Amino acid sequence: MFSWMGRQAGGRERAGGVDAVQTVTGGLRSLYLRKVLPLEEAYRFHEFHSPALEDADFENKPMILLVGQYSTGKTTFIRYLLEQDFPGMRIGPEPTTDSFIAVMYGETEGSTPGNALVVDPKKPFRKLSRFGNAFLNRFMCSQLPNQVLKSISIIDSPGILSGEKQRISRGYDFCQVLQWFAERVDRIILLFDAHKLDISDEFSEAIKAFRGQDDKIRVVLNKADQVDTQQLMRVYGALMWSLGKVINTPEVLRVYIGSFWAQPLQNTDNRRLFEAEAQDLFRDIQSLPQKAAVRKLNDLIKRARLAKVHAYIISYLKKEMPSVFGKENKKRELISRLPEIYIQLQREYQISAGDFPEVKAMQEQLENYDFTKFHSLKPKLIEAVDNMLSNKISPLMNLISQEEMSTPTQLV
Repeated sequence: MFSWMGRQAGGRERAGGVDAVQTVTGGLRSLYLRKVLPLEEAYRFHEFHSPALEDADFENKPMILLVGQYSTGKTTFIRYLLEQDFPGMRIGPEPTTDSFIAVMYGETEGSTPGNALVVDPKKPFRKLSRFGNAFLNRFMCSQLPNQVLKSISIIDSPGILSGEKQRISRGYDFCQVLQWFAERVDRIILLFDAHKLDISDEFSEAIKAFRGQDDKIRVVLNKADQVDTQQLMRVYGALMWSLGKVINTPEVLRVYIGSFWAQPLQNTDNRRLFEAEAQDLFRDIQSLPQKAAVRKLNDLIKRARLAKVHAYIISYLKKEMPSVFGKENKKRELISRLPEIYIQLQREYQISAGDFPEVKAMQEQLENYDFTKFHSLKPKLIEAVDNMLSNKISPLMNLISQEEMSTPTQLV
């Protein structure tokens, strides 16, 4: 079913598109190292927001993250795409997948445990080491020589539980790990079971971890062949209502309806609908390799804007601190006044409110820092990022457009 993806990758190579992609990747890496990284390091951006990017972050294949409650068909969905089993795969009605599994291309079939994976410079997972052994023992990479995996990689996540098990038993911050992956993947697919539409508190928290990545989210209503047409209409309406309470975006999320496994449909009334929806979803996934460069460029722009705002916040807090007495009192006052400080910085530097980090999370993090050790504002670092956004991004966009035009369209 999905062997066309490997053919598409081959078509790109023959057309010389790979050279253009490498040029764009090299350009993005160079801009990040020269313009954005110095600003991030000066104002401790990596401690507050996201670790520094590495070469593997720019060079890795497009990644898809699958998220959902247990037994919604995440692992079965991957098997359906690959048309074969993969190492570490377990399927059952109970919570079976208890690990994050990165399914990637490899010449030979095998698996790599998490502790070995985070020291491999060729893989984009080195920064996951900060989540500790409790997470790394629940993380692995499955490699197999599959045509689909020549173009994309897939991350299978543990089924989301409800109640105290979610918070206590995992031993690591599940939502923080999801947020780390969300920042780096090209697609986030939320899977729902037609019989399990309730969004638990834990699932709601997981979805909120994707805030700021709304353009990457797609929703799949799986096992839709197990209900008749009238029930399906009601199930779809209930799903949209539930999602509307959790995902605060003005746009309606794209929901794909179907039964994503290699078994005959239990209810064939909606066969044509399911086939059309499946083709739409596969086309969306098929476009990821071609759009990977645009996504990396977009993520770099978002990161640069956040780094600028972070620098303004940190330097303002430094400027307001007294030189001798009353430092602790002033620190408490500044943290409580953070919403007002945001508004003041918006006016002073003409920054959009959407570029600022969440107030509550920022206040919690600031509690752990000595404001007197922050750096004052360095205009040259800000100017370097502004220059990049104004003058350096456009040529890369033109290069990406030329590469897309020169790549022959491969039909499914």
